[in-house]
Amino acid sequence: MSTNYGPFVAAAVQAAPVYLDTDQTVQKTIGLIEEAARKDAQLIVFPESFIPGYPYFAWLGTPMWSHGLFKRWFAASIEVPGPETEALGAAARRANAYVVIGVTERDGNTAYNSLLFIDNEGRLIGKHRKLMPTHVERTVWGMGDGSDLFVLDTKLGRMSGLICWEHTMDLVRHSLYAMGEQIHCGVWVGFSNVTGWEELFNMSTELSSRYHAHVGECWVINVQNTSDQHTADILCETDYQKEWFKPGGGWSAIIAPGGPIVAGPLTDEEGILTATVDLDGILDMAHWHDAVGHYSRPDVLQLTINRDKRQTLHDVTNPGALRQPRSAEGLRSLEQLKSRALQTGDPELVRLTEDLEREIGADAPQLPSGEGALAPAGGAGA
Repeated sequence: MSTNYGPFVAAAVQAAPVYLDTDQTVQKTIGLIEEAARKDAQLIVFPESFIPGYPYFAWLGTPMWSHGLFKRWFAASIEVPGPETEALGAAARRANAYVVIGVTERDGNTAYNSLLFIDNEGRLIGKHRKLMPTHVERTVWGMGDGSDLFVLDTKLGRMSGLICWEHTMDLVRHSLYAMGEQIHCGVWVGFSNVTGWEELFNMSTELSSRYHAHVGECWVINVQNTSDQHTADILCETDYQKEWFKPGGGWSAIIAPGGPIVAGPLTDEEGILTATVDLDGILDMAHWHDAVGHYSRPDVLQLTINRDKRQTLHDVTNPGALRQPRSAEGLRSLEQLKSRALQTGDPELVRLTEDLEREIGADAPQLPSGEGALAPAGGAGA
């Protein structure tokens, strides 16, 4: 198993974003990547929705109260790919490190809780959207789908990740075991700074993460954010809110196969944890247990996964094609092809033109024949 991979240093970055300031948070992230690289890290993991920050406002009041904050947060979210992912990719390339980071991804008029995987050459190699936003998160984030469940075969090992309470979805976790996950990036919000959750949330995080390492026989780099006074000042207007949400929070650790903590936990402050990850540690568990191999009974219990990407628009004329916005250049090319088919009467060209029209939809707008189109036979262009 591990003969193809050597030991490497992993880093768990517990930090506070510059809340709702995308540019400043990207710059802070780049600085933290550089700092982790100076610690020889080849895998650097950041918390959930680090850019532009977790939507705590959804828990602090009604949707009508938080509407202004939602608009700021949505506008500060990023498109993937985009200039922010390009900047992060360049930083990963300079550091010669894999970077895994939680972001709020803006796609059309919906935001998604996304986890990005960037390789050491700066390429975006994977994107996981949280399958089920938790509780009031459903008022601000959309849901992912089965296409977001994957394990990446990287130079460091077979890598994947989940977001926050996805770790309580046992079938989701089991699907990653079955895909051969060796390195798990568990990214969470810091929530122990919230009144009533001081002990419960960190307990839930530790329990879920160590159990994942134990049953999945994999390394877990577990990361939460912490919150600073700047974040609290933006979020809290009333005395109740100031009592409910305070600076602090965070529980981060690096956990070896089987469940022992080898770095951390780090709580309530910013910092970078590092540990040497050696996949030979997985072999220590292989003799005793394999949840998807010799310690499983697929003849009795099986897991079914739907990996299809959910689509809003289905073309009944051509079910395999999803209509996209049509460019003027593409429509001109089609008009040129139609004109040539009329000129020549070539049955193969006519068939090809009809197929293309079905591909882009029968209701495709028509361009004037003068712009970019071939003139009919005998006309000015003959």
